Amino acid sequence: MLRKIKAYRSLPREIRGLVWEAYVHLGWARILKALPFAKIAPDLGTPMYETSMTGLHRSEVTTIRNISKAILIASRYTLWESRCLVMAIAAMKMLERRKVESTLYMGTARNKQGQMMAHAWLRSGKLIVTGADTMDQYTVVGVFGKRCPERGAGEIVYDT
Repeated sequence: MLRKIKAYRSLPREIRGLVWEAYVHLGWARILKALPFAKIAPDLGTPMYETSMTGLHRSEVTTIRNISKAILIASRYTLWESRCLVMAIAAMKMLERRKVESTLYMGTARNKQGQMMAHAWLRSGKLIVTGADTMDQYTVVGVFGKRCPERGAGEIVYDT
C-alpha cells in the first residue's frame, strides 16, 4: 500500500488530479454500461460520424496524453470492471469537458475457438486515447463521433 501511495505522489500534479477525475468518470461509465445500449448511445456522439484525424493544438495533444495516462492508472484501481468500453466512455467524457473532439469505435472479432469478442477504443486526432493494444484485431462495427465547438480562427494547429 505504501508503495502505491509513493507511486501516486511521484506523479506530476496535473496527472494526480486527472486520476481522481478519471476514477469518477470510470464509475459513471460502468453504471452506464449496465444500462441498455439504446439508452446510452445518444450520449456517445453522432452515430457513424468520425471526427477529424488532423490538426490538434499542442495543448490538446498534451491534454489527450495526460487523460489517456490517467484513465489507464485509475482503471487499475477501480473496485469494478473498467475495461475497454468503460475506459473509452470515461475518456470521451473527460475530453468533451475540455472541448476536445473524439471518436469512439466498437469492433468485433472471433477468437481461436470461434467465439465472438468485442472491443472499444477511443481516438482523438491521430492519437489513440484508449484501447490501442488490440484494436487492429477487430473489425469496426460502430462509430460515434463527439463533436465540440469549432476552434477560433487563426489558432495554430499541429499534426501529431
